[in-house]
Amino acid sequence: QLQASGGGLVQAGGSLRLSCAASGHTLSTYTMGWFRQAPGEERVFVAAIDWSGRIINYADSATGRFIISRDNAENTVSLQMNSLKPEDTAIYSCAADDKYRPNACPRTYDYWGQGTQVTVSS
Repeated sequence: QLQASGGGLVQAGGSLRLSCAASGHTLSTYTMGWFRQAPGEERVFVAAIDWSGRIINYADSATGRFIISRDNAENTVSLQMNSLKPEDTAIYSCAADDKYRPNACPRTYDYWGQGTQVTVSS
């Protein structure tokens, strides 16, 4: 089971660090992704990282502002979000996939966690 945490309310320009933890299963062999969904919109890709941490993909909206990382010893994946904008407001969810390299397609991810709300005020 995956659980995202670390969301909250922050002013534009601020930062948040999201974490994704797994209970009862190790994440060390999985590609991990972060996705977000704003009200009334589809789920969109944010960032993904392979099991080793060496292959990383970012959405254009995240490039240069967000950093995805993982700590396999701690069984966690993080998303450091800097220079937040109001348009980053969404529910952020983490997902795991054991078949593919980091990619932006939600359908390739087999396991999803409960999301965490991020609200950025202007």
